[in-house]
Order: sequence, then structure tokens, then C-alpha cells
Amino acid sequence: MQEKYYELKIQPSSHLELFSDFLDSSVEVGFEETDKGFIVRSEDDLEALAWGLEQFALALSEALSEEISVDTKIQEKENEDWISAYQEGIEPVAVGKFYIHPTWSEPSSDLENIKIDPALAFGTGHHPTTASCLKAVSAHVKKGMEVVDVGCGSGILALAASKLGAEVDLCDTDSVSVENTKENFALNETHYREIWEGSINATDKEYDVVIANIVADVLIFIAGDLKKATRSKLILSGILDKYEEKVQKKFSDMKCVERIVDGEWISLVMEK
Repeated sequence: MQEKYYELKIQPSSHLELFSDFLDSSVEVGFEETDKGFIVRSEDDLEALAWGLEQFALALSEALSEEISVDTKIQEKENEDWISAYQEGIEPVAVGKFYIHPTWSEPSSDLENIKIDPALAFGTGHHPTTASCLKAVSAHVKKGMEVVDVGCGSGILALAASKLGAEVDLCDTDSVSVENTKENFALNETHYREIWEGSINATDKEYDVVIANIVADVLIFIAGDLKKATRSKLILSGILDKYEEKVQKKFSDMKCVERIVDGEWISLVMEK
């Protein structure tokens, strides 16, 4: 272990979900989400990443025709086991029928347990979009249903559906997420039927419940594929409140049977 490490604090002016996607595809060591942005820690120099974030903000500004900036600050710090320190700060969380906990904490005797060891990344049940989806899964997924998790990330939502007795498939365009999901299913000694690298358009199957916790722009872009794969219900999440109207309009041929609000984040359960 090196004597020093670098900490990069990132504070975008807006569109946190798009910056989160950028970091997901750019940062191998993972990152921490804060109320206002993100923190990346690495023993490697992070100057190139800071520059990339600034270029990404400029590209977003041009693409969306609005002023978007990002504040970045790099500090060199004394090296300590900061991954362990971060993990020790992760508390188990109870959401709906589920209890999400790291392997070093005790399971629940009352709820369905899901073991997730966080590696400074998204998908531990603490983020409002994940928590809202877990509530929706609790209410709408039943034993024997066929479920697919689109953009599965850590696999936590499909794990939850599987714990309720559903037959689950998963997909993600990110190969790291696919491998992470496989590891989490093995950790939980839980079965999935099929997983692939790619999106929902790679299958012609229909599912009782389709789960898509992504971002509003992507939900709109793949709306046709999501609806085609849905036999009954579609759980949409990752929607900032200011984009809800756009998403609702795109899925207006379906009935909204539940709307879950957590701060500025919206999750919708749509039904054919």
C-alpha cells in the first residue's frame, strides 16, 4: 500500500444521474455518492478524471442547450484503509419486505435478507431510486412470476424478486455490472435463469414484471422495447421529478397504478 492516496470531490451543478453514469463507465475503483455529488479515491493520480468530467460537462451543456458545470477538487491524503472505513460506515437498511446488509452484519429474522458488500458503488439499497424499486418489488412481485431487471447494476432488484420466488433474468450494458451481479447472486446462494450483456432488445421474451431503474432519458429512449417485453407491469425508476412528465407522456398508453416519491426521485409502476 502506498503512503499517499488521492481524493477527488465532484460537485455537478445539475444532472447528477448523468454524471453518475459517466463515473460508472470511467472509474474502476468505484465511487461514493454524497448529497451534492461524488467522491473518488485512488492511489493513482486523478487529474485525468477531473479533466474528463469538465469535458463531459461541456458536452452536456451543448447537447442539452443549458449551462452545466462541475466543480472538482483533488486532495492528496495519508493512506489508510479507506475502503474498510467506508464499509464500516454502511449500515443495514430495511426496505419493504427486504433487509439489505453487508456480510459482516447480522441478518434479519423477520425480513428477506439480501447480502451486498458495497465497493464504493451504486446498488446497496441506500439510494432513493433503489429503495423505491425495492418497495415496488415488495408490492407487485409474486411467487412464480417471470421478472427481468434491465440495467441490473449490482443485481439487487432481481435478487429481491428472486427472494420472493420469481424466475428472474437480468441484463446490463456494462460488463462490470454483469460480473458483479453474478458474484452477488453467488453470495446470496440465489438462482437467476439468464443474464446477458446488453439491453432488453436482445430478447423476445415477455415478463410479468419488467424493472428498469436507469435514468429518465434512457427510459424514454428504450420505451418501446420495455413495453414490448412487459406482459403486465413495468417498474420505472431513476426519474428526477422535473423529468416525470416526459416519462409519463412516453408511457401514456399504460396505466400508472403506483407512484413512489422519495425526495426529488420518482418511481412509477405502470400496467398494461
